Amino acid sequence: MEFSYLYISIIFLLSSFLLTSQFLHKFSNLPPSIFPCLPIIGHLYLLKPPLYKTLAKISSKNGPILHLKFGSRRVLLISSPSASEECFTKNDIIFANRPHTLFGKIIGNNYTSLASSSYGDNWRNLRRIASIEILSIHRINEFHDIRVEEGKFMIRKLLMNFNYSSPVNMKSVFYELTLNMMMRMISGKRYFGNEIYQVDEEGKRFREIMNEMFLLAGAANVGDYLPFLSRFGVNSLQKKLLALQEKRNVFFQDLIDQLRKSKLGGEVASKKKKKKTMIEVLLELQESDPEYYNDAMIGSFVMGLLSAGTDSTAGTMEWALSLLLNNPQVLKKAQNEIDRQVGKDRLVDESDIISLPYLRCIINETLRMYPGGPLLLPHESSDACVIGGYKIPSGTMLFVNQWAIQHDPKLWTDPENFNPERFEGLDGTRDGFKHMPFGSGRRSCPGEGLAVRVVGLSLGLLIQCFDWERLSEEMVDMTEGPGVTMPKAEPLVAKCKQRLEVQNLLSKL
Repeated sequence: MEFSYLYISIIFLLSSFLLTSQFLHKFSNLPPSIFPCLPIIGHLYLLKPPLYKTLAKISSKNGPILHLKFGSRRVLLISSPSASEECFTKNDIIFANRPHTLFGKIIGNNYTSLASSSYGDNWRNLRRIASIEILSIHRINEFHDIRVEEGKFMIRKLLMNFNYSSPVNMKSVFYELTLNMMMRMISGKRYFGNEIYQVDEEGKRFREIMNEMFLLAGAANVGDYLPFLSRFGVNSLQKKLLALQEKRNVFFQDLIDQLRKSKLGGEVASKKKKKKTMIEVLLELQESDPEYYNDAMIGSFVMGLLSAGTDSTAGTMEWALSLLLNNPQVLKKAQNEIDRQVGKDRLVDESDIISLPYLRCIINETLRMYPGGPLLLPHESSDACVIGGYKIPSGTMLFVNQWAIQHDPKLWTDPENFNPERFEGLDGTRDGFKHMPFGSGRRSCPGEGLAVRVVGLSLGLLIQCFDWERLSEEMVDMTEGPGVTMPKAEPLVAKCKQRLEVQNLLSKL
């Protein structure tokens, strides 16, 4: 009998809590929510991987502006261009903050990382360094020769190591290409040598760090939303995080010490040296303000550049080539455009991208279907504001589901179909807030210009120099794998042979 009374009391209290919460929610003019919102966990019970698809289904049933509770955090879920525009234009400053999360700690820390630092004077200085000192058009142009050399290096490796009957793991090719480009710009080092499987020891260490970082970043961290669990030691990710941070700190400290030693030895000042690496630029800034530009800050800053500039860029190229293999008529059309605009006597260059509109359409369509960040990095409101006529409280975590927007059949005709022609006539623009794979507003990706050049040059070279085929008559598997940058579940493996049209050109490489 006592057990029955206890059971009834629990049901009564729970029902009262849910009904009261629902009433207060409507009274507060918050965006629509989902019933029920459970005590303690809120709406966490709804979530399952892949998160961006789960949230897209929730939005399609309940509306493009939703207020959810992920444990102790308020969450604003946006899946419409108009609401995104409100967040990133008139409310851009309010949503310029980042929530403190495990992911922020992984990619740097919540102070020295450009991606996760709170909005304020420190973040503005980090953004200034990235936009002016590191990723300005002038600085990107300075490193043009490096990207050209690495593009040719990739072509030579494919020519020397493979024939049409040999399968090529393009995931590895793209990863090595982007890592070599980024590391040469950052530190002057190439980690992958002249043989396809020859890897520098430092390259192996860094690859392990990057793999572990993205594995942890893609893991669910319940402690971000139920912090009391971390206090009780339930969250084992914290221990893995500390171990990863130690590996990363040791790696980048070694790298910084090598460049500092080279500078003291006079190598950096050599007249033969035409350009400064990114770390060398930061070390010069360190001389004027050693307390701010300390080694830990430089290492964290550089790690942010590498994490943003390698995995997502390589992934975009892998998705793009996979789509081309499944749509050979698009590949042929792109080859014809390059033959017509560039000719057959020289290789594609970054300067040609502007005159290759169909190649840009392919890149835009790839980024629409498989954005490097299907969920834009979360923001957090620093003050109360109004979105879509609804009141958004201060401290609300903002999720913009870019994947949902870019796959919305109300916005895109046949969105699951690969159709680069949909971007023709847009002159390379993003088509407003329907298509913003690099984010928008103050916290948009400062490396967009570099990423577009790397992807455009690399894909252009592969399309110009080789004929590509699938391993069999079966279509390339386009299943998405787990991770924050939406990698392919199965690495792309394909066959290639040099095109007869450019045989004379390739013989000179």
